[in-house]
Amino acid sequence: MDTKLRVGFIAVGNMGGAIVRGVVRDLLPPDQVWITDVYRPLVDQLCEELGVNSAEDIAQLVENVDCLLYAAKPNNVPEVFPEIAATLQSPSQWIISIAAGVSTTQLESYFTSPPPPIVRVMPNIAASVGEAISAITAGTTATAEHLTVTEEIFNAAGKSLIMEERHLNAVTGLSGSGPAFVFLFIEAFADAGVQVGLTRPDAYQLAVQTVLGACRMLEETGEHPAVLKNRVTTPGGTTAAGLYALEDGRLRAVIADAVSAATKRSEELAN
Repeated sequence: MDTKLRVGFIAVGNMGGAIVRGVVRDLLPPDQVWITDVYRPLVDQLCEELGVNSAEDIAQLVENVDCLLYAAKPNNVPEVFPEIAATLQSPSQWIISIAAGVSTTQLESYFTSPPPPIVRVMPNIAASVGEAISAITAGTTATAEHLTVTEEIFNAAGKSLIMEERHLNAVTGLSGSGPAFVFLFIEAFADAGVQVGLTRPDAYQLAVQTVLGACRMLEETGEHPAVLKNRVTTPGGTTAAGLYALEDGRLRAVIADAVSAATKRSEELAN
């Protein structure tokens, strides 16, 4: 990665702010990072916390950076991208967008041909704790180098993988919406602990650490979930009884329905 790269962030709310923190912590010195947001207290907070540079508007941001990272809401794209198009100053400047459901084709349509290199990314909210998984895809003029730099930026907030854009609605349904599904499962898990007699603080701690530990086992062993599940399950034992109840309640089908519904909604929003 070019150690002199200057990155500018458009919007530094929950997701944008998390990525800024990761970049400054692991990748670039703060004097190479610029930020802007319509809500100035967010900008002031990050400038004080991290020592990054503040831009008054998009024009000033574009003037000082090589790469723009758009982290505002998808519905702001029609307002912001024409302004970006009007202020880009160099053919070498390029754009990363995390606007969910907005394709690279749509983003490129705001620019004259050929458009600047654009890379689209679908991260998730776990970026706030450095544990996001981000799917990365390239626009028509983005190169392997742009993808590599994007990977490094998002690896500072978790992990990433490169894939074809046609898969990004499915990514939104699985990993973009997925944290909320996991939160619901943990909430229900802890509630069930209370129902069988545990205090709520104990049930919550047990539920969270159980999920965290199980995920760590999957990651570190590389084994299939079914292998680890069977290792825990004694014939005729407590785990077998609980698994039977989950299967009887169609847990797999409910999870599949949730991911399918979120994917379908992402497709609808994209159109």
